[in-house]
Amino acid sequence: MFGAIRLVLVMASAQAFAAHSAAAYPERPIRLLVGQSAGGATDIVARALGQKLNESLGQPVVVDNRGGAAGSIAAALVAKAPPDGYTVLIVPGSFTINPSLYKDLPFDPQKDLAAVTLIATAPYVLVVQPALPVKSLRELLALAKAKPKEIVYGSAGFGSSGHLAAELFSTLAGVQMNHVPYKGAGPALVDLLGGQLQLVFGSVVASLPYQRNGRLSALGVTSAQRLALAPELPTIAEAGLPGYEFTSWFGLLAPVATPRTIVLKLQSAVAAVLRTPGLSERLAREGSEPVGSTPDQFAGFVKAEIAKWAAVVKRSGMRAE
Repeated sequence: MFGAIRLVLVMASAQAFAAHSAAAYPERPIRLLVGQSAGGATDIVARALGQKLNESLGQPVVVDNRGGAAGSIAAALVAKAPPDGYTVLIVPGSFTINPSLYKDLPFDPQKDLAAVTLIATAPYVLVVQPALPVKSLRELLALAKAKPKEIVYGSAGFGSSGHLAAELFSTLAGVQMNHVPYKGAGPALVDLLGGQLQLVFGSVVASLPYQRNGRLSALGVTSAQRLALAPELPTIAEAGLPGYEFTSWFGLLAPVATPRTIVLKLQSAVAAVLRTPGLSERLAREGSEPVGSTPDQFAGFVKAEIAKWAAVVKRSGMRAE
């Protein structure tokens, strides 16, 4: 009898402690893991968001880059982390293609991670080395058709958003290019600037500054409409490849057993800072559109994206390298 009473008291105490912890959250620094290298689009969004959340939540938000394995290293770390809201993950759109490309992921994207919010959506920019003898998308297509597999492009890794954008481009155009996967978008862009690569589908924030200072040439944007901050750049569809459209996104995830109270507090904080002039204007300048969806909306979005890319992978015959 006394044992049963003791057990009830222990359980009640644990529930009370958990409730207090959730209500007082956050009481210490939050670690925001990024599965891509520093300097890429995901890292840039993470740091901008982390700075604002630091101000909003009153606790440091420490960005921790754990690149490699198409973002799976960071995702696995968060999936196995204590579900207390102090270790969370920001992911790009490529997160939802990994289940179709890698059969032995060390985590389940939907069962081991809880959706918090869709942060923003963002198009990409097709940028080329000025040494490449093309001045327009049509000239690039003509060169790629005349010299199959001679154009070398880089991405943040196999199955990354930049890789998917390029694969969709090649499929629709009927061309073949040589893909070099990196451990992040930053290193790929560095090699493009250095002449080791000829082409990259890069983020707006990382690519446009080099286009504007003449170190790279931009041939088009992947979105359905032109960018407000670079209206002179045509969409890839209007520049010579009808039907082409690709948009990436960024989202926030937590360990699956994270208390709903903490998930909602995080979502509310992110949605609020996305509406602040400083961050919303910065994202707009970088070509991204803030979202701040609810956890349930984001969970449904992730489920739909995983199904969509599973169909694309099956149809295209893509295989993990």
